[in-house]
Amino acid sequence: MEKLQKNLSYQFSDISLLKQALTHRSVSKNNNERLEFLGDSILGSIISEELYSRHPGIDEGQLSRLRSHLVRGNTLANLAKKLDISENLSLGQGELKSGGFRRESILADTFEAILGAIFLDSDYSTVKKITLALFSELLNEASAEDSLKDFKTQLQELLQKKGYSLPKYELLETKGKDHNAVFYVSCQVDELSIKSEKSAKSIKRAEQACAQSILKEIEVQ
Repeated sequence: MEKLQKNLSYQFSDISLLKQALTHRSVSKNNNERLEFLGDSILGSIISEELYSRHPGIDEGQLSRLRSHLVRGNTLANLAKKLDISENLSLGQGELKSGGFRRESILADTFEAILGAIFLDSDYSTVKKITLALFSELLNEASAEDSLKDFKTQLQELLQKKGYSLPKYELLETKGKDHNAVFYVSCQVDELSIKSEKSAKSIKRAEQACAQSILKEIEVQ
């Protein structure tokens, strides 16, 4: 764990907190889920405060979308990989056999748990300093204009940039009536052989969910 602490630029006073943050629920009841809950809240607060300060000209909705872009699972998993968190994960046999140390959801959750552990081991000021250092490049690259683009627009622009045809959206099914209706929609990108199916209370929301899912899939390819 020395290497991980060096990568974090933080030395734990209570190393048991770091051990717990690295322990998946498949191992023990004394796992990282509560620390993950704490770290998620702290991360959201730190990034929200930083975006509020950096982008005084954008509204609440734009700030929210920009924050979501920065703290989504894919981003956290990539940061976890840079820290070599997977080398220190404590996983049950089932998760080990299925390659859990590479699973993005586990890496992202562990990243948040570590932030929660740092907070408990030190204070808010310390975990804020570490978090902003880890997110420095991402924060510098984050554009206020990007927050204006919804997932469908982002997907369309990305595909056009790569020279691919536009995604194909299709309403598959509608269940229920009136205000209780649920719309099932698919989105397909032929050149990449990627397809996503999502449901929501409106066609627009379902399409946005499909586009978001495909964006995440393209990013990890």
